[in-house]
Amino acid sequence: MRSWMSRGLLHANRTMVVKLLLVSVLMFGFGYALVPMYRAICAALGINVLSQGERVEVAELRNTQVDQSRTVTVEFDANARGPWDFKPAVNHMVVHPGALTTVMYEFRNAQDRTMSAQAIPSYAPKQAMPYFNKLECFCFNEYTLAPGERKQWPVVFVIDPKLPRDVKTITLSYTFFEVAGKGQAKPLALGGSKGV
Repeated sequence: MRSWMSRGLLHANRTMVVKLLLVSVLMFGFGYALVPMYRAICAALGINVLSQGERVEVAELRNTQVDQSRTVTVEFDANARGPWDFKPAVNHMVVHPGALTTVMYEFRNAQDRTMSAQAIPSYAPKQAMPYFNKLECFCFNEYTLAPGERKQWPVVFVIDPKLPRDVKTITLSYTFFEVAGKGQAKPLALGGSKGV
């Protein structure tokens, strides 16, 4: 009687394992089939706007505001009013009007004291100024640097495609100068008095 029960139990266990394996295979197949079914249903109902947007061809992503028919040479100039190092990473770039462009500027405080400074831009020719649009620029802020500290700052710009066609070269020049009263105070000379 015991062997008959153990055979029945063994048969029940095998039947259960087969059923569980069958359910697992069916669940995997159903999960695998969900993606094409989802796409087919959404396409039929016209409700899958997000996945249709993902199928945009690379050619469609092209910026149509970039003027590919011409180039402008942008020269970068850096002037420092004080004992520190200030220079662009490159001297010039050739860009298409309308194209987003980034150039890096490097700065090092060569003094033995903390200082605060700011940059002022200028353009040549002056008629190019309204067409030179800076989206990000270190000239928007003042910076405080410790002695010997190095920094790199970007200038992100777009030249307006409406720039007159006779302008072939633009010079972007920065003058970097110390902001008075923002750095560490210099020691007073002997016999001097403190200001109010």
